[in-house]
Amino acid sequence: MRYLVLGFTSLLLFVHLLAAAQSSGQGARKPAAKAPVHKKADAPAESAPRVAGLVVPSWLPAEAPLQPAATILTDVLDTKLDVRFDYKKQYLLGTAILTLRSHFYPQTEVALDAKGFDIQKVELVGDKKNKTLTYNYNKRKLVIALDRPYPRTTPYQVRIMYVAKPNELPQGGSAAITSDKGLYFINPLVTEKNKPRQIWTQGETEANSAWFPTIDKPNQRMTQEISMTVEKQFKTLSNGTLTSSKANADGTRTDTWKLSEPHAPYLATMVVGEFTVVNDSWHGKPVDYYVEPQYASTARIIFGRTPEMMDFFSKRLGIEYPWDKYAQVAVRDYVSGAMENTTATTHGSSIQLTRRELIDANYQSGESTIAHELFHHWFGDYVTSESWANLPLNESFADYSEFLWAEFKLGADEAGLVQETKINNYLEEALSKREPLIRYRYNNREDMFDRHSYDKGGRVLHMLRKLVGDEAFYASLNRYLVQNKHSAVEISKLRTAFEEITGEDLTWFFNQWFMQRGHPELRISHSYTNGQVTLRVQQVQDTLFQPVYRLPVTVAVWTNNNQPTEHRITVTKANQTFVLPANQKPNLVKFDNESQLLAQFEEERTQDELIFQFYHARGYQQKSEAMELLHNKTTELTVSSMLRNAMNDKFWAVRRAALDHVRRYRGPEPDAMRKDIQRLATTDPNPRVRAQAITTLATFSDATFGPIFGTAVNDSSALVAAAAVEALAKKPSENSRQQVAALDNTTSSTLVLAVANYYATNGSLDQYSWFLRRLPDVAEADLYAYFQAFGTLMSHIPPVERDKGLKVLEEYARTAPRFEVRLGAYRGLALLAPTTPTLKAVLQNIRDKETDDRLKAFYNLM
Repeated sequence: MRYLVLGFTSLLLFVHLLAAAQSSGQGARKPAAKAPVHKKADAPAESAPRVAGLVVPSWLPAEAPLQPAATILTDVLDTKLDVRFDYKKQYLLGTAILTLRSHFYPQTEVALDAKGFDIQKVELVGDKKNKTLTYNYNKRKLVIALDRPYPRTTPYQVRIMYVAKPNELPQGGSAAITSDKGLYFINPLVTEKNKPRQIWTQGETEANSAWFPTIDKPNQRMTQEISMTVEKQFKTLSNGTLTSSKANADGTRTDTWKLSEPHAPYLATMVVGEFTVVNDSWHGKPVDYYVEPQYASTARIIFGRTPEMMDFFSKRLGIEYPWDKYAQVAVRDYVSGAMENTTATTHGSSIQLTRRELIDANYQSGESTIAHELFHHWFGDYVTSESWANLPLNESFADYSEFLWAEFKLGADEAGLVQETKINNYLEEALSKREPLIRYRYNNREDMFDRHSYDKGGRVLHMLRKLVGDEAFYASLNRYLVQNKHSAVEISKLRTAFEEITGEDLTWFFNQWFMQRGHPELRISHSYTNGQVTLRVQQVQDTLFQPVYRLPVTVAVWTNNNQPTEHRITVTKANQTFVLPANQKPNLVKFDNESQLLAQFEEERTQDELIFQFYHARGYQQKSEAMELLHNKTTELTVSSMLRNAMNDKFWAVRRAALDHVRRYRGPEPDAMRKDIQRLATTDPNPRVRAQAITTLATFSDATFGPIFGTAVNDSSALVAAAAVEALAKKPSENSRQQVAALDNTTSSTLVLAVANYYATNGSLDQYSWFLRRLPDVAEADLYAYFQAFGTLMSHIPPVERDKGLKVLEEYARTAPRFEVRLGAYRGLALLAPTTPTLKAVLQNIRDKETDDRLKAFYNLM
C-alpha cells in the first residue's frame, strides 16, 4: 500500500492538522492516569498535560487498547465467487463457495465477516445435495451453525447467496486509505463528463468483506477463483490468471480468474472497465499494463521498467518473482496511492501520463510507487504480517525498495534524495506522535498506516543493512522469505532470520528500533589538540520515554590532503567521548559520514567546515545539509559562491535546492547571481529546476523578469508553465491576463490549478463561468485546492452572482465520496461566509450531518 497522493502542500498540512485534531476531538485518545513523568525543559508545557507539576511529552499518545493477532478458529482455504453487478443500485449480486477447515479444535459454527449484505441463502455443499444451514446475521458478522462438529482433518464447503450494498455502509477510512467500503462503482450511470465507467475494489485493511464473505484478517490464507459477468465491451482483471472467457446469450461475458497460490483475503481484487491492455513479459510470465485508451501510447514508458525491477529484486532476494503473472491497472477516483493486490496492483489514475506530463515526471512521482508495490509481492503477499500491529513487516520493506531501486538504477544521489525525503517525513510526524514501529496497542488499525510504518521503517532497514553488511542483509532476507513463504509472521521471525545468518544476537537492535518509540536526538561537538580529535556525543532525547541508543556509526576526519580517514565507533551512552588520531587539524570532522542514522542532529561545525563539507563530503544529503545550515549566511561571499557552484551541480536536486536558498537574495554580486538564476530558468534541462528558478525570480522586488515569466507560460513542461502562471499571479503585468487566458482550455491538471489560483487573486466576474465550466475536468485529487480557489474568486464578485457556485460547493461539501473533496468545498464556502449571512447556517448544518470522524475532528478546530 502506498500513501494517498494528496497533491498540494495545503492538503498535506491538513492531514497533519487532522492528526492533531483527532488527538483531542471526537473518538480521540484521552490521557490515561500515570505516575509523574518528566519532560524536557525546552518542550512547550502548554501542549501536554501536567501531572504533579511535571509534563508528559506532547508526542506521547495515551495508552490505547491491546490489539493482538486475530484468534484463528477456522481457516479459509479457498474462495470461489460468481458475481454480477447492478449499476443502477450499485449492488453486487454474488454467490460464494468457501472451502473451510477447523484450525485445531473441532468447530460447530463458523463466523464470517460480511458487511452490509442481504443474505439470501446459506447452504452446506454436499456430494449429491446441498443442505440448508441456519445462521445469525447482524450486518457485520454472519455466524453459521454447522450440521455437526468438524475436526481439523475434514474440510467442508459453505455456499452463500448474497447482495452486497457498499454504498449503504457507514463511511470510514484514514489519511492513507480514504474510504473502507471495499467495492466502488465509478460513474455507474455515465452521468459524469470525461469520466469512464469502472468498478474496482480496495481490500486493505479489512474492507473486502464488504463485497464477499470471508474471515477478513491478515493471518488467513486462501486460494481463489472469481467469475465476473460484465458487459462485453469491458475488460476485467483479478488475481492470478484468466482461465476462461465465455460469451453469454444476453450479450454479456463471464471472465474467470484463478489464483492457485494462497494469499490473504485483503489482497483479493476485481477491476472492470474499458481499458487498453499493453502486454509485456518477464521470464515467460505475462506482465500487463491496463490503462485508459488515451494513454496506450505512453503505458510502456510509464510502466516499462517493471520487468527490469522484477529481475533486480529477484536477484537481490535470491527468490524469483513468486507469482504466475503481474499486472498493473490505473483506475479513477482511487482511495489510496496504490495497492499491492496479489499479481494485480491497482494504481490511482494520476500514474497515467500524457507525453507532455512525462516531461515533468520524476522518480518519486511514479516509478518509486511501481517499485514499492512490486516489492510487496515478496514482503506482504508472499510473506504477510500476521496482524496490523506488525504492518512494518510489509510497509517498511516496500518503502525501502524505493531506495534500493533508485540506488541501483539512478545512482547514489537520487537514492540520497529518497532518504532525505523519507527521514524528513518521519521527523515531521514525530513532532505530534512517537510510536514503536511494531505496536500492539492502537485505537484503530488504520492508525498503523503512518510515516512510522513507512518512512521510519525503511530507514531502520537501511541501518540494519549497514550494520550487518550487504551480503548478510540479503542472505537474511532470503532466509526469512524461504522459511516463511505463504504464511503470516510477526517481527520475531525477521530477527531470527538475521541472527541465524549473522550468528549475532540482534535483540538489542530490534528492541530499540522496532519495539520502542522515538529516535536519538544527538548533540555532536569536537576539538583538536596534540594530534587528537576529541569527539563528544550527547544523546539529549527524553530517555524516560525513549531509550539511550546503541549507535554503530562512521566518523570521517578530513585533513589537508582532502582524503578522509574513517573511524567506526559505537555510541552506547547518553554522554560519551571518543578520541580519534589526526596528524593535523582537520578541515572537517563529520559524524555519520554515511548519512545512515535515523536521528536529529545538532552537530557543531564552523561555516568553513560546512563549506568544506559541501565541496568534499559524501553525496547529495551532505551537500543539501550544508546549504540548509548556511541558509541565513548568503550575504557572505564564500556562501554565495558555494550556492552559485551548487547551481552548476550535476545532480538536479542540488541545483533546485540552491535556487530555493537564494530566494530574495541580498548577497554579494547580485547581478551575477540573478543572471545565474535566469540562465537556469530558461536553459536548465530539468523542468523542476526551471520551475524553481522561476519561483525564485518571482521573489525579487523588481519587475524585470516579466518577459521570462511570459515566455515560460508556453514552456513544454506544464510544471514550468504553472510556476510562471503563479509568478504572474503575484506580479501581474499588462499582458499577463492575456497570457494566462491562452491556457483556459488546457488539458493539464497542473495548469488548470495554476490558472485557477491566478484567477482567484486576479480574476473577476468574467472568470466565474470558467470555474464552473472546468469543474468536470478537474481530477478528484485536485478538487481540494480548486474549490478554495473558486471560493476566493467568488469573494471578489457581487453576492447576487454567486448562487450557482454556492450550490455547487454545498453539494460537494455534503455528498462528495472523498473526505478531502468535501473539506475543500466546505473551506471554499467558509471563505464566503463573512459576506453571505445565510451561509453560517448552511455550514453548521454540513458540520452537524457529517458522519466522517476525520472531518468532524477538523470542523471542531474551526
